[in-house]
Amino acid sequence: MSHTDVRLLQALSLIFLAPWLASGADPTVMPLWPEGVPGLRADASPEKWENARASNVHQPSLTVYPAPADQATGAAVIICPGGGYLRLSMENEGSQVADWLNSIGVTAFVLKYRMVEYGHPAPLRDVLRAVRQVRSQAADLSVQPDRIGVIGFSAGGHLAAAAGTLFDSPEGRTGAALDAVSARPDFLLLMYPVITLHDPYAHAGSRRALLGENATAAQVAALSLESRVTPATPPTFIVHTQEDVSVPIENSLLFYRALRAAGVPTEVHLFEKGPHGFGMRKEFGQTSVWIDRAEDWMRGRGLLTRKVQD
Repeated sequence: MSHTDVRLLQALSLIFLAPWLASGADPTVMPLWPEGVPGLRADASPEKWENARASNVHQPSLTVYPAPADQATGAAVIICPGGGYLRLSMENEGSQVADWLNSIGVTAFVLKYRMVEYGHPAPLRDVLRAVRQVRSQAADLSVQPDRIGVIGFSAGGHLAAAAGTLFDSPEGRTGAALDAVSARPDFLLLMYPVITLHDPYAHAGSRRALLGENATAAQVAALSLESRVTPATPPTFIVHTQEDVSVPIENSLLFYRALRAAGVPTEVHLFEKGPHGFGMRKEFGQTSVWIDRAEDWMRGRGLLTRKVQD
């Protein structure tokens, strides 16, 4: 694929970016596949929304929340809301996360990705395309191409971890020109993530939504991400709670052990209290300070230091 093809795709995306670039403030929606969604179902029906949750997604997109110009660090984070690959928690694990990231100078992108209607590998392709799209348009988006992270919650944490382990997977490519752009995130933040699809710690609903009722042992193993970690997996920040009965804390422990064995820089916060899906809610005492610890971690890695312009 030629550089001309890549530039054409960038131009298509920038058509949708124009209102945001002009205002420099309000969030806008960028289509993830402006040239056409690969494998779009012929029977695609309208997207559904209920209680700030999106489902039946057929047109993946990124909602852009630009950091304030006087605070922008050049860091960017793609947000993967959770919902068991059935629905997306677009507020508690989406727009509210973007508001927090904006407050520390990070440009945020809330990813609306395909789910059970498509199964694997559509969600993987969507998150990798999101990284490629942001990286290829970094200058226009006022972000640094080497400061692009992914944060994910629950099943969105599985998707974020997939981006950090399967970024070179052939299944993550579609033959589009942007496949030539690196899809490797520069850092990961995983909140009560689904990691393994093996029993007894699997989230059965996520496994079923991704792989169907009759997944083979090979399919389950391929998407049990504790087995896909390599030294190239990016630095990772993880949060989980002992009280989580939906996605057992062992998911995060398995991933941590794999990261440690591979020599990947990792910070893990394991809290006693807090149910699954607490997101940005403030009423869980010490657990709710994960936001401050995540900021400290990003700052310690130099991600929140504003670069001096030449």
